[in-house]
Amino acid sequence: MGMAASPACAPGLISGPTLPPQPVAFRCCWAAKPSSSSSTSRRPRRRRVLVLAAASARASPAAAEGLDADDFRHPLDKQNTLLLRAIPGLNDVGKALLGPVSEQVMVLQNIGSSVLVSPNQLPDLHQLLVEAAKLLNTEAPDLYIRQNPVPNAYTLAINGKKPFIVVHTSLVELLTRKELQAVLAHELGHLKCDHGVWLTFANILTMGAYTVPGFGMVAGFMEEQLYRWLRAAELTCDRAALLVVQDPKVVISVLMKLAGGCPSLADQLNVDAFLEQARSYDKAASSPVGWYIRNAQTRELSHPLPVMRAREIDEWSRSQEYKTVMQKLLQMGLNKV
Repeated sequence: MGMAASPACAPGLISGPTLPPQPVAFRCCWAAKPSSSSSTSRRPRRRRVLVLAAASARASPAAAEGLDADDFRHPLDKQNTLLLRAIPGLNDVGKALLGPVSEQVMVLQNIGSSVLVSPNQLPDLHQLLVEAAKLLNTEAPDLYIRQNPVPNAYTLAINGKKPFIVVHTSLVELLTRKELQAVLAHELGHLKCDHGVWLTFANILTMGAYTVPGFGMVAGFMEEQLYRWLRAAELTCDRAALLVVQDPKVVISVLMKLAGGCPSLADQLNVDAFLEQARSYDKAASSPVGWYIRNAQTRELSHPLPVMRAREIDEWSRSQEYKTVMQKLLQMGLNKV
């Protein structure tokens, strides 16, 4: 969700049966991050900022009886995951390039200067996380608050250890408590949906994999397909956020604030106007030239554009699929509305 340099790692797991954990997987949170240039000459990309956050699943023991990831997984996520599963050796590539030493460095970097949230430390935030995890039927990870001027949140998981979420103080200042819970639910969505295994490979691409001997051609071949999947995975996790806060305007407000909000303007921002802006974007992109420009613009992003995400979550909140999932939550006594 932001643009700060925050590495993270996680076991590589995929949907369905749990596989042996892989060493490292990364995940961007909310904000779009451009991929490398599509030119034939590949060079390590230089960025002033890089946001990474890992994802891995840790479902609660009652997962089989409660909400399942496929109850809300976006169709594009399902489709692109199947395509990635067909690629042999993807797990092994991530394991070879990033190992245990990287894990330990990233863990210490992320938790060494943060505040661990607990029932006795920032209890209101702890309650937001526990409630979100219960609604998504997954185990609540640890939560850290870290001083950083760039609004961001990310998740990290290490082999055999409990995953944790890190939230920057600037994000806490920007969002309401309900919006902050939507962010936590989005991160939990990556854990719930076993996104970790593909994130390893995708983020290796962002870290200069083209310089690894013998890997440049593979990276170039995989890049577009992996970033297409990353964008779809974000749509899934936006749905997880909606299932927790159960109000599409809350999720859309988060996206709007990350696109162009600040604490001093927060009370003047209008969700309905932002949705109208999204519809205007769709109309502008409906012409042949607009369609081409839109695809060229989004192809190099790790996240869908905020207006597109807002429109997607608004449409899903009106769908029969969403009503069915909400009915399931109601039957489990978890529907808050």
